Amino acid sequence: MTALPLLHDHAKAQLDPYMALIVGYRKSGLSLNHIIGCPLDCGYCVRHFWGNFDVKIPHLLCSTDEAIEQLVNHHAFQPHITPIQLFNKATDPFLPGVKPHLFQVLRALDQRGYTNHVLVITRFTVTDDDMAQLETLRHLRVTLLFTYSGITDPRVEPIAKSEITVNSIRTAAAHKKRTGVVLYWRPIVPGWNDAPDTMAAVLDVGRDVDAIVFTGYYHKPENADYLRDLGVDVPYADEYARRKVMPGELDGRVVAAWRASGIATPLFRKTSCGVAYAHAAPDYNGHWGVRELCDICPAVQQQRCTDDYRAPTPADMDAVLAQLGYTTDYVIEDGHVWTHGLGEQRRYAIQHTLRHQIWELDQPHYLHAHGRSLLGHTPDASQVAALAGVRATFENAARYEDD
Repeated sequence: MTALPLLHDHAKAQLDPYMALIVGYRKSGLSLNHIIGCPLDCGYCVRHFWGNFDVKIPHLLCSTDEAIEQLVNHHAFQPHITPIQLFNKATDPFLPGVKPHLFQVLRALDQRGYTNHVLVITRFTVTDDDMAQLETLRHLRVTLLFTYSGITDPRVEPIAKSEITVNSIRTAAAHKKRTGVVLYWRPIVPGWNDAPDTMAAVLDVGRDVDAIVFTGYYHKPENADYLRDLGVDVPYADEYARRKVMPGELDGRVVAAWRASGIATPLFRKTSCGVAYAHAAPDYNGHWGVRELCDICPAVQQQRCTDDYRAPTPADMDAVLAQLGYTTDYVIEDGHVWTHGLGEQRRYAIQHTLRHQIWELDQPHYLHAHGRSLLGHTPDASQVAALAGVRATFENAARYEDD
């Protein structure tokens, strides 16, 4: 195995707490990140947000054996249930020094008989031998998600001048049997890669994969400033948001381009939907409760999600909260459950346990803008009024408890 340097204690102490977190929860799964550092220099990389973008050489935060134990002993990890993400925060899992650790984790989890979904996001080199190794796994449901956007500006996407990602997608698609292969069409950004011919080219690359998932751009000051300093024209001005920007008009053009392309590969708006489809499983995030997302899903996938869908009862919520050791008031509505103050990591643990949407009162979703910035969307008046009613319910509960 290629030896990666271990980050020394002083450097660890300087890390943003989020970057130092080895196992943490994200919407698409419990995320293992004990290696940080990446030389690919993608201009929109989320590492800008946590001050880690200048770390180009991958470093270990701990040994891989220790990291595996942290993952499987995490309080929210449930065998066969909890989706897992590997090296999706601070490096690329197929970098030469990182790849041996990726396969060590996969083999260790598979040898324990776990059937959990495992998401591996990359834009780097995946070889015939890599696919052969992935195909030896017998229990895990592994999905490779290839980040490919059609961006050609090397200031934004330095790797774009090579054919590395496209070749990797074709290699994976040619060898996949058990392994899911998804084209992760992101970020889609006006002026960068939204021209009709660019969209058509991306869709053509996705002809032989299991699914295509599309999404927008994290527009935040850190990456916007970096790109502007390089002379890149960055859209959306200073309308920064915690969620990705995907205006309704742009969503419509993406869907129209997919329909016009004639490809058979299905298109999805949500990562978990594409991953689930690749393994002939229902969506583990319960998006069937947000039905406007599902209008582009294949009928067979809609049926899987319909058959699996069940609204939780108060007893279900109480049982899961007790199981995980969490406390929150909640309001069960059609398609989702409102909570307050749990934070994202706890909320997603509940969501994956119940396979049902768990929403946060202070970070509400709106019609046709689920999981997206409101930039380019107009909130529905009736939904705004309904949200006010939910807030009143929580406030009344808080007052009652205070008494």
